Amino acid sequence: MTVTVKDNEALVVPPSVRRRAGLKGGQELEFKVSGGVITIRPKPSVADDEYTPEQRRVIDAQLAEGLADVAAGRVRGPFSTHKEFIASLHKEARKLSRKKTTRPAR
Repeated sequence: MTVTVKDNEALVVPPSVRRRAGLKGGQELEFKVSGGVITIRPKPSVADDEYTPEQRRVIDAQLAEGLADVAAGRVRGPFSTHKEFIASLHKEARKLSRKKTTRPAR
């Protein structure tokens, strides 16, 4: 596809080209010029910009909770084989089935 560059007008990328390149509306682009060739790429995201400070606090709290579970031994595994994993599941199921459950009267 070809387009004509006009003085004092923005260069327009045709919609079919944008679709094929996977570009979305509002996406930031990076332009690089080298030897008369213009390369347009999506601007890479910066890891620090992916989450808000509040989201980071929630994630950090959940990670701390998970690490506390590991430190307290409230996790199972890792398992070397699927058979070890299945045996662990059966062991836990036996523990649960021993507990008396009270069901509400109908």
